[in-house]
Amino acid sequence: MIDHFLHQTQIAGHISGRDIAKRVATAGLITGICVFAGFTTQAMAAMACIIALEIIAYPLNKRASEFDKQLSLSTAIAVFAVNWAAMLPFLSFSLILSQSEATPLILCGYVWTFGIFVHVTNTFGLLPFYNWSQMIPAFATIFLMLWIKSESPSHAATEMEWVIAAATFIVYIVNTSDTMNRQNDTHQALKRAREEANARLLELERLSRHDPLTGLMNRRAFDEQVESLMRQHANRLGVTVFLLDLDGFKPINDSYSHTAGDAVLCEIADRLQRLAGKDAQVARLGGDEFAIVATDITSSKKATAFAKRIIAAVEEPIPFEQKKLQVGVSLGIARQGHDASTLAALMSGADQAMYLAKHDPDKRMMIFDKSAFPVRASLEDRNILSNAMRLGEIIPYYQPKVSLDTNRIIGFEALSRWEHPSRGVLSPAEFLPQINELGLQGEFMIHTAGRVLEDIQAWTAEGLNPGQISINVSEVTLATLSGHNDLLEIIDRYPHLRQHLTFEITEDIFIARSSDVIQRSIANFRWSGVRISLDDFGTGFASFQHLKDLEFDELKLDTGFVRDLGIDPAAHVLVQGLLSMGQGLGVQVVAEGVETPEQRKTLRKMGCHVVQGYLYGGAMPASEVMIRLETEGYNFTMRSSKRDDVA
Repeated sequence: MIDHFLHQTQIAGHISGRDIAKRVATAGLITGICVFAGFTTQAMAAMACIIALEIIAYPLNKRASEFDKQLSLSTAIAVFAVNWAAMLPFLSFSLILSQSEATPLILCGYVWTFGIFVHVTNTFGLLPFYNWSQMIPAFATIFLMLWIKSESPSHAATEMEWVIAAATFIVYIVNTSDTMNRQNDTHQALKRAREEANARLLELERLSRHDPLTGLMNRRAFDEQVESLMRQHANRLGVTVFLLDLDGFKPINDSYSHTAGDAVLCEIADRLQRLAGKDAQVARLGGDEFAIVATDITSSKKATAFAKRIIAAVEEPIPFEQKKLQVGVSLGIARQGHDASTLAALMSGADQAMYLAKHDPDKRMMIFDKSAFPVRASLEDRNILSNAMRLGEIIPYYQPKVSLDTNRIIGFEALSRWEHPSRGVLSPAEFLPQINELGLQGEFMIHTAGRVLEDIQAWTAEGLNPGQISINVSEVTLATLSGHNDLLEIIDRYPHLRQHLTFEITEDIFIARSSDVIQRSIANFRWSGVRISLDDFGTGFASFQHLKDLEFDELKLDTGFVRDLGIDPAAHVLVQGLLSMGQGLGVQVVAEGVETPEQRKTLRKMGCHVVQGYLYGGAMPASEVMIRLETEGYNFTMRSSKRDDVA
């Protein structure tokens, strides 16, 4: 009760202090009316009381309206008393005018009282202590005015007439009271509606800033938090970002369902939060990628120690339905400093470090060091590569695939080369990483496919049969609707050449986040008449289940298996097994990297029918392919042993 009283007093003090000029002006007006009516002494006395009480009330109201300061109970009582007392001289004007014999002046007194009703209910209607303390004297004033007039001979009336008048005022009072109560109910309903709306807005804000699965911050909130911490710690130790990417998470989703995957993500999130404690904050940036920002890491040594604790926590087995699931983690670290003074630079550094850690089997974590890390490709590099494709500098070269049974060319693999105007012919290793980094895979794929189809058309127009031409198709092309449609559009321009096309895909598609989409895309290309080849089989994550699920026409043995033939007995066993598997599946098997006659002889004895490698030639431009096909009649002469340098 006291808390409510103190709260209402602060609001009443604010309102009363705000309305001083209004009260004094209206008091002056009614004083003038009373003087006109002949009640000068009484009116001036009432006005003097009002001025005195306003002077007393001013500092009290000002103190009460200071919401940032605690209001004492004694001050609140003083504010209440002076505001209540200030109402009495205002009501006295009604009593003064009720003594008049002139009906219009009497009506002015009643209107003045009703005006006070309206003012009090509108001003203090939501402050019960102040509202009723002033309304009760106002109601009493009405009845007192009636009693004064009932004693006046000039306004004689029957007793029943005065009873009717009093009853009318009672009805008015009851109605006013009910209206105030309903007004309060309406206010409470509006207050609840505002609270519910604010709660929903807060929930929407929370959802927009937090991951719905784990409850951690999302990328947007994490970026904002890191940026804020960087500003706060710019002149101190700075902040450290740890970027985590789970290894082996995709197989859990595939093998045990998405429910298991969600359980793993939630458990990892809980572990990271416990590990972070109060000195660091955790976010899920998307998929199986997490991030931690810390402000208490004072050195690279401490960053490494914390990273080791993160790795240990993540790699601890996770119980799920009587199973123990386990994932690995690759971790990139970046510290705020000269090389990472902005949010973009800090996150980019952590991302680069994580990427290198993920692709280096000997590393689990890496700390970003701008001087030691490779220079990132720029917008200028992007323009150079795009122009090189547009000007026809990046073109396909072709490495032959040869039948061991006939020693004839049965096809080629398209391998890109950059005929650089100043640096000579560049291998894919010198420009493909930049194409991938700059997000040009789709543009590069469409460019390559278009050039290959143009070359096939030129050869067939001369009456030559180039056989099957293989093109390496990127994951981006297969995983996106735009990439799939663009490539299909290129193929549709040359419907009569589909029989010559083979799309080579790698085992990496089986662990890609969009593997289901990719497999549907592959099936669609195969349905359109393009052959599908599974490249580098046995070196990645493909399983027998994947071979059963994916429809393909060709299986390519990785160079590593062929290279070890005659050296490592295990290589002989594996190659023989893969050849038998291909025969059982009814698909053609191509052995890559054949460099010596001994390898060729061994493969032929093992039942391999198609080979590719430097023994039969390296990658050559389209013009040389035409000459070879014309002059050698598809019969390829073996070359001396030399390691193939194609990518």
